[in-house]
Amino acid sequence: QVQLVESGGGSVQAGGSLRLTCTLSGFDYATYHMVWFRQAPGKEREGVAGICSDQTTTYADSVKGRFTISLNNAKNVLYLQMTSLKPEDTAMYYCAAARWSCYSLPEARGNMDFWGKGTLVTISS
Repeated sequence: QVQLVESGGGSVQAGGSLRLTCTLSGFDYATYHMVWFRQAPGKEREGVAGICSDQTTTYADSVKGRFTISLNNAKNVLYLQMTSLKPEDTAMYYCAAARWSCYSLPEARGNMDFWGKGTLVTISS
């Protein structure tokens, strides 16, 4: 059974850091495009960071230089390290996977095969 389970969300002040974890099971994620998305209240879900099977990474302009995506194959986890957090980073964060592909972040939203249920990140000013 395919499972993606996010954790690590919470409430921090602006300027702080959080590391989100997505625990993966039930599929060969090494061959998938793994993406972190976020959705703020009243806004569309947007891709913020992706990592392809060849380890190529992409980031949304809004998080470039502040967020880092990584995949730890030995631990079966996908990470999103977030630093210099801003109130506008407040959102529900989701991890997702798409097989045999490497989409741009705008394309990824409609093409993911598996999704987690999300973890909430709240940044206060």
